[in-house]
Amino acid sequence: MPKKIVLAYSGGLDTSIIIPWLKENYGYEVIAMAADVGQGEELDPLNEKAIKTGASKIYIEDVKKEFVEEFIWPTLKANAVYEGKYLLGTSFARPLIAKRMVEIARQEGAEAVAHGATGKGNDQVRFELTVKALAPDLKIIAPWREWDIRSREDAIAYAEARGIPIPVKKGHAYSMDRNLWHLSHEGEDLEDPWNEPKDSMLMLTTPPEKAPDKPTYLEIEFNSGIPVKLDGQAMDGVKLIENLNKTAGENGVGIVDMVENRLVGMKSRGVYETPGGTVLYAAHRELELLCIDRDTLHYKDIIAQRYAELVYYGVWYHPLREALDAFVNETQKTVTGTVRMKLYKGSCTPAGSKSPYSLYNEEFSTFGRDEVYNQKDAEGFINLFGLPMKVRAIMEKKLGLRD
Repeated sequence: MPKKIVLAYSGGLDTSIIIPWLKENYGYEVIAMAADVGQGEELDPLNEKAIKTGASKIYIEDVKKEFVEEFIWPTLKANAVYEGKYLLGTSFARPLIAKRMVEIARQEGAEAVAHGATGKGNDQVRFELTVKALAPDLKIIAPWREWDIRSREDAIAYAEARGIPIPVKKGHAYSMDRNLWHLSHEGEDLEDPWNEPKDSMLMLTTPPEKAPDKPTYLEIEFNSGIPVKLDGQAMDGVKLIENLNKTAGENGVGIVDMVENRLVGMKSRGVYETPGGTVLYAAHRELELLCIDRDTLHYKDIIAQRYAELVYYGVWYHPLREALDAFVNETQKTVTGTVRMKLYKGSCTPAGSKSPYSLYNEEFSTFGRDEVYNQKDAEGFINLFGLPMKVRAIMEKKLGLRD
């Protein structure tokens, strides 16, 4: 009997041709695995398509709940944003998909796993580092690093030669990745950073100029850094993100166009639609500003960048990320409260926040008369805080280094 391999399968062009390629070149029995991370209707035809393409069976795994609770929420609590713009939608989905692929490989007794990531991108790293962390004995096959196919046009020709139906046409395809959190677009006219993204490309978001002329207000309630209610209605994370995606998308919120630094060393240009995520990040940050003390907040900002790098680089299962989670979770104990957000033609701004753990004290902050703060105290504070600068200035003047 042929040995088994589990393929991370999306039904797109690349993984559609990988099934026959693995059979032709390795003689494997190919078991396809598609993870439902919120791409929705894209999964409907996969059962029939995978079998017709040559797979012996296909698993379609609903991992949306795990995706939100174990991957999205920790990253949101950390405020992790890659290079100041990217909310990591593809980055933290890949380790989850690879994790489930490993579990099915164990269940099926497979000796290897395969993926359709190219040799130029980040996803190959994210898939393979997860496999190495969870199942170092499994073989990993990455066809894009082995075969003679060098372009999407070559891949289309390979599919057509074998009668494999393809979801794209030549000259009319962005490379897209969609899940509950976001939708990414790469390739085609976007490969020139001077080209403005076309409105027709957007699928989750209304172009801001065409969004409603009146702002939309909504309220998000957090419990220990995790969103738990939308407009006063309790709901699970999947439903909350779905609802936010709809409302924020209608208001043109969440479009990011950026040139980013890939892990493999090159720069790439992508357009990301993350409507609900953009609102959640802004609301969560506003509540942190209200509830976390200055030193903890500033230090958390430092580790947020490192956290984002770890997620982007595909080392989700690294002990450093797990250690950072422990710190982040400690900071989130008081990040409980409600934030009102105003959405208007692509903008997403806070319009009010409240929390039982608020560190904002109007008695101290008021510009009016108060009975709790002695302004005379500031004089001694400034003298001590500025003492190092004063001592240095005295030394420089003594040595003639300044007039």
